[in-house]
Amino acid sequence: QVQLVESGGGLVQPGGSLRLSCTASGLTFFTYAMSWYRQAPGNERELVARVASTGGSSNYADSVKGRFTISRDNAKNAVYLQMNSLKPDDTAVYYCNALRIRNQRSDDYWGQGTQVTVSS
Repeated sequence: QVQLVESGGGLVQPGGSLRLSCTASGLTFFTYAMSWYRQAPGNERELVARVASTGGSSNYADSVKGRFTISRDNAKNAVYLQMNSLKPDDTAVYYCNALRIRNQRSDDYWGQGTQVTVSS
């Protein structure tokens, strides 16, 4: 049974920082690309950042470039999202995603989400 468990969300003032963590179990972690998505009320879920299975490459939404950093530790089956210079527009539920596409098969898993609220 695959589980992705996020932690680290909370309430932070504008300009502050948070570090989200996602720990995976039940899958061969190093074979999956890992991503963080977010969904604000009334909005569609959007990709925030993605890191390749080896950790060798990553990409970001334009809205978070230069402020957020995604990283992974394959030895710990964990992926992280360091969020700096947070803005009220960053308020959302943040979801961890694991994706592997191999031999025309897609394996796609989601965490339960963690709330991030940026407010003074």
